[in-house]
Amino acid sequence: MEKNYKEVFSILKKEDSTKLDDIIDELYDTWNKKQLFRTETEARFSVLNDGKFPTKASKYWQCVREQSVMTDNLVATSFNLRKLNIKIEQKKDAIEKEEDCWEKEILKIELEEFYWSKKCLEQDASDRVREVLMWSKLKKELDDGSFDTQDPNTHQMHSLRLQLEERAKSITPGTSQPEVINVLGPLSTIQKYAIENNLLEESDDTKFLSSSVENFKKKWGL
Repeated sequence: MEKNYKEVFSILKKEDSTKLDDIIDELYDTWNKKQLFRTETEARFSVLNDGKFPTKASKYWQCVREQSVMTDNLVATSFNLRKLNIKIEQKKDAIEKEEDCWEKEILKIELEEFYWSKKCLEQDASDRVREVLMWSKLKKELDDGSFDTQDPNTHQMHSLRLQLEERAKSITPGTSQPEVINVLGPLSTIQKYAIENNLLEESDDTKFLSSSVENFKKKWGL
């Protein structure tokens, strides 16, 4: 890290280089602690918010999706690191064989660039591992034995209905037609299917929402 920053500073105006050199320790600290991917706070309250994922099952299965994507990206990063390690060795070999002094200097700069890229990829990989483990922790917290952890389809109708019901409550005369259709279309379909198949009890809340569905459908000509 120090070498990389010093090389950058060397091509700057002296006054600029001096100013950055005065905060070099801060720059090292910033590089080491910068946030790359989501924190646990973001995962719990932004990603797994009740508006989008109203049940433990829906939160659990979103954790599965997030963990899968992050793991896939970690594997891709590992491929890039392995290829970069080979390119580094190839570049070092090219430097040894190059006889032209100026071309040799260019190759050395390219090698330094490879080393910088390697550090960045290693940092990327490390934080991906952290997030993969974070999703594992959240999955364990959510898995209380009350839902199916093998088939995501099992919970989806119930979770989606709850999500849509909350969104339906916020519909006003000023809500755009596409948003109304996106909420009431699937909600009406779910409610109809669930009632016909004895999967949904007629609570007061359900009756209110069913009435709202019909009123808005009539208003929008659905």
